[in-house]
Amino acid sequence: MDIILASTSPYRKQLLERLGLQFSCMAPEMDEEKLKSEILATDPDPAELAKQLGRAKAQSIAQEHPDAIVIGSDQLAHLDEQILGKPGSAERAIEQLSKMAGKTHRLITAVTILHQGQSFEHVDNTTLYMHALNAEAITRYVQHDQPLNCAGSYKLEAAGISLFDRIDSDDHSAITGLPLLFVCKILRQLGVKLP
Repeated sequence: MDIILASTSPYRKQLLERLGLQFSCMAPEMDEEKLKSEILATDPDPAELAKQLGRAKAQSIAQEHPDAIVIGSDQLAHLDEQILGKPGSAERAIEQLSKMAGKTHRLITAVTILHQGQSFEHVDNTTLYMHALNAEAITRYVQHDQPLNCAGSYKLEAAGISLFDRIDSDDHSAITGLPLLFVCKILRQLGVKLP
């Protein structure tokens, strides 16, 4: 069976590679920002937003590859009723981290797996407790890890781990962008042999 990761994220690719599977990566054909605005206009729930974006990514690839197992995922950070996505610049990363410093926020990771008309969805919620950080520490961190393409502006798999006092998660792989515990469960259900 062909397995397609509906993503160009190097983090998701590395996570799926841990399973020793043959798979390909394809960029979803969709206007993510437009879809995000449309979803938020009708439902401001961040978990629903992540779920619908992950589903749309998988669907955009599954239309052309209906016999493949297609995996789509989305991730966002949620702080004080505000959704924080990928910062895209060092200035925005510093701004996001300044808002989160000394506070608790959620990292929401959604995944949809599609195969021959079947759909499997999961949303993982991780709670992160960031310790207080001054402007110098935040700037130093952003320069070190360059977390410009990471929801919430940090890389927990790198020096970003130093920003936190505590992390509550059911699946630590979800923090990096793909909940592997759920993915493995569904792949096994679909007959994929895993180590």
